[in-house]
Amino acid sequence: FAMACMQCLGCLAGILGWIGLLIATCTNDWVVTCDIMSSNTATCAKLEELGSKGLWADCVNKPGIYHCRVLTDILNLPVHIQACRALMIFASVMGLPAVLVVLTTLPCIKLGSDMDSTKHARNIAGGVLVLLMAVCALIATVWFPVSSYHQMTIVSFGYSLYLGWIGALLCLFGGFVIICCSGS
Repeated sequence: FAMACMQCLGCLAGILGWIGLLIATCTNDWVVTCDIMSSNTATCAKLEELGSKGLWADCVNKPGIYHCRVLTDILNLPVHIQACRALMIFASVMGLPAVLVVLTTLPCIKLGSDMDSTKHARNIAGGVLVLLMAVCALIATVWFPVSSYHQMTIVSFGYSLYLGWIGALLCLFGGFVIICCSGS
């Protein structure tokens, strides 16, 4: 019974982590920036002219105005944005088969004349897919702010980045629990 509960916990953590990764991938508030070159230091200190940068757009937030410039020209984008986009899209797309595979291995679900050895193999494969999602998301969510820091002044991390970290950690936890509690 305890093993089944842990397996369900790992599955729930993987699903919640996947949802977090999907939201982080789609939103554009990865880092909050202030362009000191075009603004004076006092404006940045008062946080009056902030911008946010994400995988898909650069946004400017001045008092009363919020404007986003969509990053559509793929060939002119910095390499870190292209790579982070690819990693997050891969993690998001990989989530559906991972969740489906893990759901079919829960103790309360039996597919036809499912043998324990095939269920165990599917469980390991599902756990590995969830771990792969976590690794891709962790690489992207660490690489993006580090590379952005070298290009501009970062004031803080945005909610999308925090959500990406939380989603990746949930996937990491869920993947390890799924693999460790898969039985024999």
